[in-house]
Amino acid sequence: MNLATPLREAHAKAGATPGLYFGCELPAHFGDAARECRLAREAVALVDVNYQAFFWLTGPDRVRYLNAVTTPDVKSLAPGHGTLGLLLNPQGHILAELRVLALEDRFLITSHVLVGARTHETLEKFIIMDDATLAPASDKLGALALEGPAAPRLAYEMCGLKLEAMEMHSHREVALGSIPCGAVRASRFGLPGLELICDRDKLPALWRLLADAARAAGGGPVGWDAVNALRLEAGVPWFGHDFDDKVIPHEAGLEHSHISYTKGCYTGQEIVERVRSRGQVNRRLTGVKFSATTLPAAGAKLTADGKEVGHVTSAAFSPAAQTPIGFAYLRREHNATGSRVTVEGNGQAEVIALPLH
Repeated sequence: MNLATPLREAHAKAGATPGLYFGCELPAHFGDAARECRLAREAVALVDVNYQAFFWLTGPDRVRYLNAVTTPDVKSLAPGHGTLGLLLNPQGHILAELRVLALEDRFLITSHVLVGARTHETLEKFIIMDDATLAPASDKLGALALEGPAAPRLAYEMCGLKLEAMEMHSHREVALGSIPCGAVRASRFGLPGLELICDRDKLPALWRLLADAARAAGGGPVGWDAVNALRLEAGVPWFGHDFDDKVIPHEAGLEHSHISYTKGCYTGQEIVERVRSRGQVNRRLTGVKFSATTLPAAGAKLTADGKEVGHVTSAAFSPAAQTPIGFAYLRREHNATGSRVTVEGNGQAEVIALPLH
């Protein structure tokens, strides 16, 4: 069953066409994805990011516990700061992508509703002798995002935040009108961005407030077809699309962004360290540019000299490149920039460096 955004009715009234992203029904576009890409690049995009699963982690052992089962260093997180990480199985495969936000007396953990139940089950399974409590909060919280060159100005005007002075994933408690929010510095396609987390029943009011502000700044609501194109241009892989429990972090190119190598032991560390010491993997997620105008399907085989050497994970038309681009896993002998492979039934693909900008 696909989960729908709590703003489904508001999007329908605005003429949005629904699409499926991260296993959730989210607005694909509000009439013109190419125009929405321009709004995001030139002004500001308002994005419905309610594909996320939320969990509160409390208790005096929460730091020691979470540090022992996930890849980031949460011991060093001061209140008001955050980090990205992964939940791995003992074989080093990626069960979930996590963001951990530290508050004075608890952590707010975000993941994907696509694997929310599995993430909760896996995390809770490791709470044995620890004085820690994991509580799902997806039915109580929701989130919206502003991203683009005008986002810092809006953040300051609307809630007094100096976005440029905040580290990525750092957060503050703010109020927009009468709506209390957690404001997180976040970016989904490489531009300055702000994510606002609030009570789920306040989302419609927050959406209206942010939509008015975004339009006044020359931007507006943007659907996920545009976000997909923009994040591919920025070289941002997505959990559930470009990496999942079939791959390890180094294959997905997450070894520098999602893993601490100084924190000590955690589930899956043995595999991560073994791959790190070896210095290479047999396949890797790479950027590709397609010769055909028709987008290849996720999973489309890539061949060289008649042999299968990889597969496509994501694709979209890139306004910046004026051609379809995407991500693909390719064996190391075929993933150097400039290498060419054949796309199953759909022309050629050339390995490119991402981000484009």
